[in-house]
Amino acid sequence: MSMNHLARAQQRLRHIAVEWPADPLRPNLQLKTFLAALADHPALSARAVAATNALHQNRVTSRVSNLLFFGSHGYDRRLKNFQIPTPQVVLRPASMPLHYVRLKEGYEKSLKGVGRPWWKVFFGIW
Repeated sequence: MSMNHLARAQQRLRHIAVEWPADPLRPNLQLKTFLAALADHPALSARAVAATNALHQNRVTSRVSNLLFFGSHGYDRRLKNFQIPTPQVVLRPASMPLHYVRLKEGYEKSLKGVGRPWWKVFFGIW
């Protein structure tokens, strides 16, 4: 890659890194920091920048959703239409029926920055 192409690739990758949204759950581990460091890598390729740009513009999900599953009989199903129903026995295990409900609430609260009070953690109260 010539110096002009390398400089353009570095500039584009730095621009993507600046625009990349921050991960609120892991403030110490950010993809934007990795991308900014990758821009300074001496072996930066145009393919790496193109792949990062595709991720940034969310073009990868449309390509993945068009993948086909081929069965043993030669038929295919689209990935986006493929769903497995989850029975209530799995969603509400007998040992802890509210486990996944609490997990979802905890995830949503952590995105907002709301934590459980220390006394609830200490006494195991949800």
